[in-house]
Amino acid sequence: MKSKLLALITLICFTSCTPRNLAYFSDLQQQTEIAEEIKNSRIPKIQPDDILSITVTSISPEANAVFNRGEVTPTSGTIPNYNSASNTLPSNLYREGYLVNEDGYVNFPVLGKVKVAGLTKTEATEMFTSELNAHVKDPIVNIRHLNFKVTVVGEVNRPSTFTVPTQKLNILEALGMAGDMTAFGKRENVLVIREENDVRKMVRLNLNNKEVLNSPYFYLQQNDVVYVEPDRMKEVQASSNTRTLSIIAAAASIASIFIARLF
Repeated sequence: MKSKLLALITLICFTSCTPRNLAYFSDLQQQTEIAEEIKNSRIPKIQPDDILSITVTSISPEANAVFNRGEVTPTSGTIPNYNSASNTLPSNLYREGYLVNEDGYVNFPVLGKVKVAGLTKTEATEMFTSELNAHVKDPIVNIRHLNFKVTVVGEVNRPSTFTVPTQKLNILEALGMAGDMTAFGKRENVLVIREENDVRKMVRLNLNNKEVLNSPYFYLQQNDVVYVEPDRMKEVQASSNTRTLSIIAAAASIASIFIARLF
């Protein structure tokens, strides 16, 4: 009887006190410097529903005024931005951009409908420059995203959708914007959901393993969703109430007293 009780208490303590690996890239060797070629960096392509800032600069002030008037696009509310202390962007953000419609076109002054979906920013810039050469001398075109966004949810401190001013964003930066994972977040099982070419892809990443740095999902794409799954202890915590915890604590105290008397 005594040995069975001791075995039961030992099992309970072992399962509840098993240490978890909370370190990112814990298998990375302790070296002064590690240098690796980056092979998984990917340049995002323009997609439908993207909002682009397209500016044209030339020696003609009149042409500049025509091409840079922008397109009025309705907007509602604000979008979180990790660079803002208030976590919001100006409400008139979309009033200065060009919306890529569902067919992949933007409606640009003088040029009319121009297909940009499927192109990188560099490719779209070169195309606009070539087309505008027929209308203005030596145009300089600059294109950037106004609504490049990712969503981080689950066991993070500040889950939200974040709009960022860059197209090169990795999963660690996204987690940083969300205030990092909580202690309950499964670093070895982070889900990334990506929609691309009408296909939804889902992959799980192990952030304890340095090999994730070479994953094609390490660098996030437009509209990616990052979900941090809670570990089992969080599930137990969520399903337990104060009364249950009190009973367990009382039972543990009684068991401790009983063991002390036995010895």
